[in-house]
Parts: sequence; structure tokens; C-alpha cells
Amino acid sequence: MTSELTTVVTPEEFLTHWQGHRGLTRKMFEAFPEDKLFTYSLGGMRTFGEMGNEFLGMALPTVRGMTTLKWEQFEHAKPTTKQGLLAEWDTQTAQLNAEFPLIPVGRFSETMKAFGQWEMKGFQLLFYVLENEVHHRGQGYVYLRSLGIEPPAFYDREM
Repeated sequence: MTSELTTVVTPEEFLTHWQGHRGLTRKMFEAFPEDKLFTYSLGGMRTFGEMGNEFLGMALPTVRGMTTLKWEQFEHAKPTTKQGLLAEWDTQTAQLNAEFPLIPVGRFSETMKAFGQWEMKGFQLLFYVLENEVHHRGQGYVYLRSLGIEPPAFYDREM
């Protein structure tokens, strides 16, 4: 039996897919009224603005960690306004586009311990970051609907 290496998705394709999700998350932030993004929640869950700060604290530090194997928490002033969150989101979007291609290709299949707590292969770590965003974006959909606001279509990932 011969084993051939097959690439299911290239790093460039993954980044494009991830940025599509990030574009949709940005549309979710935009859909929230300014006075609700950091104040409105249901059932004891965090506000969508707080979740947005979590996303900001995960994406770029993960890419930088995979690139350097130095797992440093992202130190940034956490935005408390919609304008501030969108500005930081846009800054990180550009940084991800610049820094993601710097990840050595072997790191995607290398097992690493990210931030001293998550031990998994690089591609699994990236999926974790993406899936965390998608999961919490679902909470944002519930918030918007409960506020009587029609959220962006879940499949609308055009940037």
C-alpha cells in the first residue's frame, strides 16, 4: 500500500476561509447598536463586545506563536466601544494577512503546547481559534434576534 501526501487545504486557502469568517464576525459587530455591544447579554453569558475582545486576544497571538514558538498573550487596550473594536479588528485583519504566511509550513503538522495549556498540532490549533469565533458568533446571533435585529446571513463571508 502506497501512502501519498494529499493537501486538503493550503495555508493560503485556510487564511482566506478564516478571513471570510472574520469578515462575517465584523458584520455582526456592525449590526449591534452602539449601546448594546458591550452591555447586552442573556443567561449570564458575556456581551458580544467582550467576546470580540477574546477573539482579538486569540487570533494574532496564535499566528505569532506558531511562527516563533513564543506563546505570548496579546497585550492590547481592550476596546469598549464599537468604533474601537472595529478599528482594532481591521488592524488585526491586516496583520494576520501579513504574518500568517510567515508560519513555517511544517508547523501546521507539528505538535506544540500553545500558551502553556493547549497541546495539539498547529492546524488543530488554528481550527480551535476559528471554531471558537464561530461558536461565540452564534451567541451574537441570538443576542441580535432577541433585540429584534436581523443578523447577517451566516453564509455571507464576503469581505
